[in-house]
Amino acid sequence: MITRSSLIHTVKSADSYAYDEKTLHLRLKSAKGEIDRVGLWIGDPYRWAEGGLDGGNLGGSDAHGWVGGNEIPMQLEGVTEHHDHWFAEFTPPKRRSRYGFILYGKEGEKIVFGEKRTVDLDCQAIEEKELSNLSNFFCFPYINPKDVLKTPDWIKSTVWYQVFPERFANGRPEISPKGAEPWGSVPTSRNFMGGDLWGVIEHLDYLQELGINGLYLCPIFTANTNHKYDTVDYFNVDPHFGGNEAFRTLIQKAHERGMKVMLDAVFNHIGDQHPFWLDVVNNGEKSPYADWFWINQFPVYPETDKSEWDCWNFNYETFGNVLEMPKLNTEHLPCRQYLLEVARYWVEEFDIDGWRLDVANEVDHQFWREFRNVVKQVKPDCYILGEIWHEGMPWLRGDQYDSLMNYPMTQAITDYFALDAHNKQQFMETVTSAYLAYPRNVNEAMFNLLESHDTTRLISLCGKDLRRAKLAYLFMFTQVGAPCIYYGGEVAMEGQKGMGLEDNRRCMNWSPNQTELDFKAFIQHLIELRKSDDCFNLPFINWLDTHHPAVVGYQRGSRRFLLNNSESPATVELDGTDINLAAYGYWYN
Repeated sequence: MITRSSLIHTVKSADSYAYDEKTLHLRLKSAKGEIDRVGLWIGDPYRWAEGGLDGGNLGGSDAHGWVGGNEIPMQLEGVTEHHDHWFAEFTPPKRRSRYGFILYGKEGEKIVFGEKRTVDLDCQAIEEKELSNLSNFFCFPYINPKDVLKTPDWIKSTVWYQVFPERFANGRPEISPKGAEPWGSVPTSRNFMGGDLWGVIEHLDYLQELGINGLYLCPIFTANTNHKYDTVDYFNVDPHFGGNEAFRTLIQKAHERGMKVMLDAVFNHIGDQHPFWLDVVNNGEKSPYADWFWINQFPVYPETDKSEWDCWNFNYETFGNVLEMPKLNTEHLPCRQYLLEVARYWVEEFDIDGWRLDVANEVDHQFWREFRNVVKQVKPDCYILGEIWHEGMPWLRGDQYDSLMNYPMTQAITDYFALDAHNKQQFMETVTSAYLAYPRNVNEAMFNLLESHDTTRLISLCGKDLRRAKLAYLFMFTQVGAPCIYYGGEVAMEGQKGMGLEDNRRCMNWSPNQTELDFKAFIQHLIELRKSDDCFNLPFINWLDTHHPAVVGYQRGSRRFLLNNSESPATVELDGTDINLAAYGYWYN
């Protein structure tokens, strides 16, 4: 029997979207293992039989006489824990469609699933009646070009490298903060090592040799911390990083090498030493900036000692419970206009290639819509990347971001290859879910990562087992979306991240040993592999049945991959040939 309550389809979502200005993509979920095949019944809503309603009263319960429908087969796109996922592509001649789904059960049932009801097609007369009843079919009214998500073409060929500037390289010690500790000291949330943008410039050749063509910089604007997420001046690069002069030079040198540069935008909150916030502290409700923040009570700072403040009941809203980061009110017009001018300035004046949006899910949608308009007017192919750790479809409808940091994929990969938290089947289902969470044109621009300044480093998660780390990197580099290396990841840097623990932000290792150099060579090879074949841009994955509980097999275009996530060697038969895999070994053609 077909479980009708399991049938899921939502119009204008990841289930129903315009892939481009001519092509419609449609998906359907059904209960796992129940359906033999699915047909998409689809056509133009204005094609009627002679004597039919001729387009009148299309929503009526008696809207029979529609003859626009034709059946096309749907593909089984993926299988997750509870569902089979079906996919079809259709090019409507006039960019408009009405459609439903004809399901063929494994026990012989045949039903049509529509917007209003599900009907058994158990005889010819009923089938003819139901398939001509337009009122029960879903509607994609029109593919309006303005509504189609358009992402920069260059993303598909980009390999990113994330730099935490304070810890990457010290190019000019004379501009380091007073009291900066020796390079390589134990990192804390408060100390400085003297990294700057001049140091990044000095190592652009290193990055180019590695194969990097996209540079993602953590915040560089003037701020008081080593991480710079507490902005004090949005229009100037921190003087300890080299100021605007260093950044302009970095942009020029990077662009000469064909590298894109993406900045980190912190528009959810501000630093507590920013002049606007200090004005509120000093002048309270009379401050012209009082409405720029979410103030619960004045004065914003109680007279009691800070150590006695209740982090759950501050007099003002903050990022998390961080006292030093007051939350901005982007609904307030002057605040919104100011931040949009910041966005415009760095694209227009410095020709940056992208914005990574910090805490992007806590800022109102309308602000991001205006942000996109401003940025794309200046530079249409500027990349807009949101930091969202959960499913983020509401931000990916073509009016806000181009893509997201793909943390769900990160977790799927690290849970399996590094932590043994999932078995093979769970891993495959979780990865499939990550693919199916978004339209295919979103997946093509996704930002894939295994570690960042906010996570424990991969090598530490792997218990220093470089074999496991290689499997994780191999899998990530062969998936759709642009891969990113967190600085030092290529030389197997370690480091834990936790509350108050910043060990994942160590100084860059510029003197790797032979084992670390070998790991770097492996990463360099993966970058070359990825750039050699467009198959890695395909926005779907095909799993291979390896008949082995620990060997993951998948296909990307004509390439096939086998990854043995086990301490024991394994043998897998592929096309009649036995392939021997070492413990935590891999094979691909």
